[in-house]
Amino acid sequence: MTTPSAPCVTVNGDQVPLTGVATHTTTLDWLRGRGLTGAKEGCAEGECGACSVLVARPGTDTATEWTAVNACLVPVAALDGQELVTSEGLGSSSDLHPVQQEIAVRGGSQCGYCTPGFVCSLAAEFYRPGRTADAEAGSCDHEHGPNGVDLHALSGNLCRCTGYRPIRDAAYALGAPSEDDTLAARRQAPPPEPRPTRIAVDGAEFVRPETLAETLALLTERPEAQVVAGSTDWGVEVNIRGRRAPLVVAVDRLPELRSLTVGDDVIEIGAALTLTEIERRLDGRVPLLAELFPQFASRLIRNGATIGGNIGTASPIGDAPPALLALDADVVLASPRGERVVPLADYFTGYRETVRAADELIRSVRLPLPLAPLVGFHKIAKRRFDDISSVAVGYALEIADGAVVRLRIGLGGVAATPIRAVATEDALVGRPWTEETVRRAAAVLASEGTPMDDHRASASYRSAMLGQSLLRLFHTHTHREEVPA
Repeated sequence: MTTPSAPCVTVNGDQVPLTGVATHTTTLDWLRGRGLTGAKEGCAEGECGACSVLVARPGTDTATEWTAVNACLVPVAALDGQELVTSEGLGSSSDLHPVQQEIAVRGGSQCGYCTPGFVCSLAAEFYRPGRTADAEAGSCDHEHGPNGVDLHALSGNLCRCTGYRPIRDAAYALGAPSEDDTLAARRQAPPPEPRPTRIAVDGAEFVRPETLAETLALLTERPEAQVVAGSTDWGVEVNIRGRRAPLVVAVDRLPELRSLTVGDDVIEIGAALTLTEIERRLDGRVPLLAELFPQFASRLIRNGATIGGNIGTASPIGDAPPALLALDADVVLASPRGERVVPLADYFTGYRETVRAADELIRSVRLPLPLAPLVGFHKIAKRRFDDISSVAVGYALEIADGAVVRLRIGLGGVAATPIRAVATEDALVGRPWTEETVRRAAAVLASEGTPMDDHRASASYRSAMLGQSLLRLFHTHTHREEVPA
């Protein structure tokens, strides 16, 4: 392993050392401890967005993209060698950034507590490559402005003062970055390369290995290590439950985990790609995932959360597994012994338990081609966006000559693990795609799994929603088929 350089982070253009910083310290706490108090702690779970900051990340359309992330979740050690911009770095009281200016003059600041978070999230959208081109294409609806601004960029920011309309007005008033905008110009140069990191303080270590081989060797030596990528799950454990790990191993920048390839018979997605990166790289190529992404938490979370992490936590209410089960996905596991491919349907063995060994790492997810032509992803939650699902259902089916010839249904929130609705699949495959058949199958789907009562929903409600979900899929599909061209 290459000898790591002295750990540091570039904040608002200044290089700041990480000397003596405890490995569990969040970026938010570190910034505030240095007097940069624009970012706030509202929830410590990545739900309110008051802590958002900008990080220079590899872009899909430009070399660098300014990406908004939740500073309350990301360990500052994970930003070693990286560039960070806070609300203070965007502008000052005497020289406001365009986003700050529009929010100020349109009354969007309200009490001001959440405003810096809104500013950083909206600044990321302000600098998003292609935003003005969207406006030229006439993309404008209740979630997109005439200037191409996508309001989903603010889906992870909450305001207690109900000041959303002036914030929206400010977003829709933004023009293009000026020619002398240094942050806009910064996008043309590559972001800092990920570098090996080793920070040890008070008996705890944070390590970012340089290669997959080094990572696997370390996991073999230290099977108790906590593996992190976007930290959107582990960060909550640290903040809310006070969890600490003697060794944290970061894998989010490993090149071997960050590729996306589309072949003749398979799409392979690197485990360390964020959901935002996958969404943009696929660009609708997998319609079921295109339905999933907008419903998965918020843009702030999707900017950090990885597909490997969402599978790796083995949560029964993770949103990605039901869709991936419907897509017949395989998981590629790497270890010092080599690689093995496990069907996702066989991956989960119990509550938060999987077949992955301690020295194995999820390297990628494979989706077999061709894809089923009819898909749907239904998420039942208390809020439309930025919420944990009570029930999630993924569908992928093919209909030929009026009958179902291929079908996969993935379920989340109704058992100790994400599961396939095998009984419902058997009740539909080979049978006509009619309302009568679907209603009988919906009764079967309502009996799948072992739903439980909790604070999100009752068992009976979850069962009822399963049955209604299949009927909804049928009627949505039938409606589309009946609409004349």
